[in-house]
Amino acid sequence: MATATLIKTDEEIQQDVLAELKWDARVQPNEIGVSVKDGIVTLTGWVDSYLKKWTAEDIAHRVSGVKAVANDLEVKLATERTDPDIAESALHAIEWDTFVPSDKVQVTVSKGWVTLRGEVEWQYQREDAERVVRRLSGVKGVTNLITVKPRVSASELKRKIEDALVRNAEIDANKITVEVQGSKAILKGRVRAWAEREEAERTAWSAPGIISVDNRITIEV
Repeated sequence: MATATLIKTDEEIQQDVLAELKWDARVQPNEIGVSVKDGIVTLTGWVDSYLKKWTAEDIAHRVSGVKAVANDLEVKLATERTDPDIAESALHAIEWDTFVPSDKVQVTVSKGWVTLRGEVEWQYQREDAERVVRRLSGVKGVTNLITVKPRVSASELKRKIEDALVRNAEIDANKITVEVQGSKAILKGRVRAWAEREEAERTAWSAPGIISVDNRITIEV
């Protein structure tokens, strides 16, 4: 029997986002204003770090009914740091992170805004470089221009993803097909549960050089 889908009103979504912000100890909800129109959340106000701005956005995205988030929060630092000081801290943070090849990443800082450039082999390295930088004090924003370039061909990537799906005990690999177009993986097929679909996508993301996954897998009913 089909279950009716509960559609939230904008007011209900707003209240849920405010409650979630209050629940998460990493932000101060009194700093953040929340408005909602047609399921799109807009965050306004001032926060004292870029990490808080990013965290508030992440919190809003995880609330059911939210279609998109416009993050208009402004970063207002309690104490200003110089660009050279921030750049030095960013370089050290990347060097200390064992997942990021520090010799492959370049850092530029202008008025507290950090720009990352370079080439890495894995998507998680690109994401991790941004993660360690955005939590530094004095950072007002991060632009991640790091590119992911695999050392293997598309056919080899396809085989690696298929082999990884077969090894995963949580996935029925026989019901999933894999295509690779450049650095994009496309997954198709039918699986038993949403968790299996998500696990297949996570597996594809783990392949070297993959920077996007188009998950077209459907759930058997």
